[in-house]
Amino acid sequence: MAYRDDPATQRANLQFIRAAMREPLLEREVEFDYARRWREEGDEKALHNLTRAYTRLVISTAGRFRNYGLPMGDLVQEGNVGLMQAAARFEHSRGIRFSTYASWWIRSAMQDYILRNWSIVRTGTTAAQKSLFFNLRRLRARIDGDMGGRLTQEGREFIAKELRVKLGDVESMETRLGASDQSLNAPLAEEGDGSWQDFLADTRPTPEEVVTGMRDAETRSQWLNDALTELSEREQTIIRQRRLREDGATLEELGKSLGVSKERVRQLEQRALQKLRTHIEDRFDHRAEKPTDLMMEA
Repeated sequence: MAYRDDPATQRANLQFIRAAMREPLLEREVEFDYARRWREEGDEKALHNLTRAYTRLVISTAGRFRNYGLPMGDLVQEGNVGLMQAAARFEHSRGIRFSTYASWWIRSAMQDYILRNWSIVRTGTTAAQKSLFFNLRRLRARIDGDMGGRLTQEGREFIAKELRVKLGDVESMETRLGASDQSLNAPLAEEGDGSWQDFLADTRPTPEEVVTGMRDAETRSQWLNDALTELSEREQTIIRQRRLREDGATLEELGKSLGVSKERVRQLEQRALQKLRTHIEDRFDHRAEKPTDLMMEA
């Protein structure tokens, strides 16, 4: 949905644009001197003169992105951030003009802002998706001359080949750009109390399932405690230290504690587990749930 500035904001933006357009352009030697003084000496006045002269470049770039429905003032603000980043990284010794270098940073800052705010769903997270987002409209306009309707299969294949992306990415981006965000609280019709959120499935367990789960957990815990009484004191120690603690002890640690080898601890553990399994199977009366699952959930 397009955003429209209020009249006061529009007037302020217009005044800013007019002031920026009156700033004279810089000669190559002058902009190189400003860039050098800021980069090497931290001269803030030089930075101000450099960025003020190229604010018109920010405004020009922002005008190219107005069709994405975001406030012009915000686009300019983000472009100014990109302009500052360019000034901080510009190396005058390479011989290129600052305007050429800054254009990339300004455009990148605005594109990132658009991708963050165009939809509540993240739209462009990879280079291919970003390329699709900012070029799909241009390419489809070249194909059919308007933005109405969906692309044909041939059109999608053309765009995928042109941008060197997967056909599935083109189809996905076309769907995203063709839809808009909608509040779940929005009514289904002008009259009536129903809203879109009424159709969301509740995946939480029902009260009956919660109670049943609690009772099952208590039963499993009781069965396990009863089974532990069938073990020797040393076997209980091994099971409790190895299986019933969040940070289970290692075979080596238990071996040192009990005065036996790691292999002996492993043998005792296997024997204790078999005893537990047998005891729980008897209690469980050979029903579907496996005794090993009881050990893991207890």
